[in-house]
Amino acid sequence: MVRSNWKLFPGKITPGTTLTLPNKDQFFQINLDLTEHKLQIHTSHGKTREFGLSGLSVAGFYQKVFGLLRELDIEIKIYTKPVELKDPVRFEKDNVHNTYDPEQALALHEALLVMQEVFYEFKCKFKGKSSEVHFFWGSFDLAVSFFSGRKAPKHPGGIPNLANRVVEEAYSHEVMSFGFWPGNEALPEAAFYTYLYPEPEGYKQANIQPREAYYHPDLREFVLPYKVVQQDADPAAKLREFLDSTYAAGTVLANWNRESLE
Repeated sequence: MVRSNWKLFPGKITPGTTLTLPNKDQFFQINLDLTEHKLQIHTSHGKTREFGLSGLSVAGFYQKVFGLLRELDIEIKIYTKPVELKDPVRFEKDNVHNTYDPEQALALHEALLVMQEVFYEFKCKFKGKSSEVHFFWGSFDLAVSFFSGRKAPKHPGGIPNLANRVVEEAYSHEVMSFGFWPGNEALPEAAFYTYLYPEPEGYKQANIQPREAYYHPDLREFVLPYKVVQQDADPAAKLREFLDSTYAAGTVLANWNRESLE
């Protein structure tokens, strides 16, 4: 790796970035820009490539990304089968999903930035091991996770098209996760959530605030509909009430040592 060619990439708020990755004698970074609706590739050799997102199928997007990477002399391989879906179509063959709505993408981007601020403020009180506030592309949720430090029982797995060894590693230790999810067939509305693994006795009966929050038996997590937060006079306070309430209930029922973790 030739570090003398290193350059700082232009800073910009983007909801999706690989950060810097090494390849041969250079570094590169891919940004998904939902404000200008394009994908950008930057290299430490000063080269840039980009293309617009509108009008592309998943397969078309895949071909454009790898075509530009080859132009930049970057050779990578990825696993092209989507995970956490029951009937996945490989990226290079998916011409079914071909809708990109700039207005909706921008609205999601702006909402995620506001949520991120609340999650970071919430995370500040926790001094135990925790994740960054980050976006999971597989399940498409913004989340932050706290860990008690204790090992967890082996996860049973069973997530569609996701190897059990991946899930077992992800849930190797006790974890409490908080996040936002746009929803799917199991929960056909956008919502905030909290769950614990392993789930302690009495968790689903916990008295959680605000009153609109409820326990979803299939998802095995507490849910607060997004519209409840969005329509509140103080959305940030409403979300924080949910985060604080589920955290308090979870730590008590799971016997987490709050004195050492806060």
